[in-house]
Amino acid sequence: MAITLVNPEGLPEVDVYRQVSVATGSRLVFVAGQVARDADGNKVGEGDLAAQVEQAYLNVATALSGVGASFDDLAKLTVYVVGWTVDKMPLLLDGIGRASARLGMTPVPPATLIGVAALAEPDILVEVEATAVID
Repeated sequence: MAITLVNPEGLPEVDVYRQVSVATGSRLVFVAGQVARDADGNKVGEGDLAAQVEQAYLNVATALSGVGASFDDLAKLTVYVVGWTVDKMPLLLDGIGRASARLGMTPVPPATLIGVAALAEPDILVEVEATAVID
């Protein structure tokens, strides 16, 4: 594994991600923003943030797998949520938890959550992009 995840002393410990990732691999993998569409391009979870988060994370896993990587290789996640407010956090965490259970892992790389006014399509509530490092 080319990624070591760390919570350095002096920074707050966050349960859902680590503050720092240290990459020792030689190949960078950049995954385009993934949304709630299945392999055939069909909408998943229209109007349901948790379902859309789950599908976006599953799509990130599929993209990583396609190049011989996994969530263990993630150096950074960026999550964009339309109309973000803190009361949406349980739905976000529910979607992440469901994806984690289906994938048999716990994604904890450094992550940034950004609230946005809109994404590329009006029915998309979340988009997840990823950076990984592999040997």
